[in-house]
Amino acid sequence: MDVVRRIRDFNAGRDPERLAMKYSNMRASPFVFLRGTCHLFYDRLPRGGLFRSAPLGWVCGDLHLENFGSFKGDNRLVYFDINDFDESALAPVSWDLVRLLASVWVGADSLSLSGSEAHRLCDDFIAAYAASLAGGKAYWVERDTAKGLVGELLDGLRGRQRSEYLDSRTVTEGKHRRLRVEDRKKALPATKKQRAKVEDFMARFARNQPDPSFYEVRDVARRIAGTGSLGVERYVILVEGKGSPDGNYLLDLKRSTPSSLVPHLRVAQPAWASEAQRTVALQRRLQAVSMAFLQPVRLGKAAFVLRGLQPAEDRVELDRSRQSMPELQNVLELMGKIVAWSQLRSAGREGSANADALVAFGERRKWREPLLEASRDCATQVRKDWRSYCEAFDDKAFELG
Repeated sequence: MDVVRRIRDFNAGRDPERLAMKYSNMRASPFVFLRGTCHLFYDRLPRGGLFRSAPLGWVCGDLHLENFGSFKGDNRLVYFDINDFDESALAPVSWDLVRLLASVWVGADSLSLSGSEAHRLCDDFIAAYAASLAGGKAYWVERDTAKGLVGELLDGLRGRQRSEYLDSRTVTEGKHRRLRVEDRKKALPATKKQRAKVEDFMARFARNQPDPSFYEVRDVARRIAGTGSLGVERYVILVEGKGSPDGNYLLDLKRSTPSSLVPHLRVAQPAWASEAQRTVALQRRLQAVSMAFLQPVRLGKAAFVLRGLQPAEDRVELDRSRQSMPELQNVLELMGKIVAWSQLRSAGREGSANADALVAFGERRKWREPLLEASRDCATQVRKDWRSYCEAFDDKAFELG
């Protein structure tokens, strides 16, 4: 079966334990399946029309409703922005737009949305994106500027203590912490070999930092996070930070893989030193402020991204059964603005269209309805592929190897 083969080929070589979790999770809904199969989405994407003629820009590549969230920047302030750049590349800006809109259509049932409500949210996203692009100036979202559900999210983080977050991810034993792995929800035990590899890396990394003792390793575990990257080599690292137990810090160390977009692009990409260099460079380019500790590193011959661990809960949970349409519209409009601002912020860099070209694209209207129609078609294909996947899984045609 074509869908099964493509998914198995793409995920070959991943950690079997976490890959089994991914495969199981993807049966939950078409929306979870969309998140776990970015490569399949671009396999199916039409190559002509708007998906060739739109201006080139630096794109997230895996833009969907759950790849926006809050995080602490390297200036220690909290922002709301796009927060995943594993698939980032130079591509027609329409590629990000159609994937985000498809995620609204595909996620409608999960979000308790009617078809007309999903249509309205898509229209609101497009209108906010186009207006912000036509405005020609990049802004950002922080606590003092956020409103609605995003404002509530950021306000709610104001009083959170480091110890509270640490308590949710660790177990305290005397004056020391260790990572929580018994419940197998957010982390799994690391092998002795994996722990030794990470400890050796951190010791070498720390020697070149202003405060080496900050990076003294207290514990290491395999991290469970996301859907698309689940099974990729990834660790959560508990370090000494500013002192045990409540001054400890949590770091995320994730192996970088090639972008799923690049094989489908007819656009020359920069010669990045590594996939981690690409991911970090484009995250810094697209976000208003970068995440804390963000940098590309190497463990042996493999490229990894090191950054501060961000709580998965720090996203706006959209649900029409609990929220009004104006509240949801406000979030989708803000997402449209954020996407436009990220593209303006990175305009004219290494092959991307300049700001004037992006402004002109935002001012034009003829691409909007074709984009909306294409997103519906993409969503239909995602649902079809999801049903094929579930059928293969149920009749044992889908093997976890």
